Amino acid sequence: MGSRNDTNVPDFILMGLTDSEEMQSVLFVLFLLIYLVTMLWNAGMILIILLDLQLHIPMYFFLSHLSFLDLCYSTVITPKTLKNLLTSSRYISFTSCFTQMYFFVFLCGTECFLLSSMAYDRYVAICNPLHYPIVMSTRLCRALIAGSYMIGFTDSLVNVLCMNSLHFCKSNVIHHFFCDLTPILALSCTNTRDIEIMIFILAGATVVVSLFTISVSYIYILSTILKINSTSGKHKAFSTCASHLLGVTIFYSTIIFTYLKPSKSYSLGRDQVASVFYTMVIPMLNPFIYSLRNKEVKNALIRVMQKREGPRKLK
Repeated sequence: MGSRNDTNVPDFILMGLTDSEEMQSVLFVLFLLIYLVTMLWNAGMILIILLDLQLHIPMYFFLSHLSFLDLCYSTVITPKTLKNLLTSSRYISFTSCFTQMYFFVFLCGTECFLLSSMAYDRYVAICNPLHYPIVMSTRLCRALIAGSYMIGFTDSLVNVLCMNSLHFCKSNVIHHFFCDLTPILALSCTNTRDIEIMIFILAGATVVVSLFTISVSYIYILSTILKINSTSGKHKAFSTCASHLLGVTIFYSTIIFTYLKPSKSYSLGRDQVASVFYTMVIPMLNPFIYSLRNKEVKNALIRVMQKREGPRKLK
């Protein structure tokens, strides 16, 4: 069923996470709940930021785009995974597979540089607070966002074009629950060494450049915080970037663990668990991370709710 004798593969078979029907039912319910919470919280975050004028500042401008990326990120992977868990058909067409892979890489690359833009924003806010409104202008914020999307777009396009040159003649069974780079490379009957090197360079450059920007920003931030005399001042300064630092740590640790290693070290079970974490769990966690201890977001939510309640009382 999974064998192919030609090089023009019309479709692939996604093996998924488990063959157990009971486990599939459990995973379906779990992933559906995660997806619904992800949609609700990220859409809610975007809506609150749009409706509350006090959140129309660079920090929340970037955060609204992070929520948008997480919405798209989860939607690229989760619905197809839910369908495969619910039905016995696990086929995905060649075009759909590479489309899923393209958007996955695009969104992942964009998020890397968006997180670095957010780190730069925190650097300016803490290290140069008097110049913050001038430096973090609307024009610069839009340029950083546009640059993040363009880099993600270019990176993904090169990756997919490289992958599209592969020939598949042995099997069309993808030992994963979505169309990811490493398991598709494993199916090719041609030499993938050059493509692996290219993908590794692109992924490495994306991670290194964005992580370097984040690291330098936080070195300066930490240096500035340590110079603050009052304990309350230090706590206030650190609390403004603690959520971002936590989000960065979770995101980059899973990405580095999964992708910046040779394809021969690919482990089905271990890498699938990591993949579930960064494709489904992290998009759900980000709104909690950025809003749970954020008084401004909580106050904005209260203001939005009060505005909605006001007209109702007048009626």
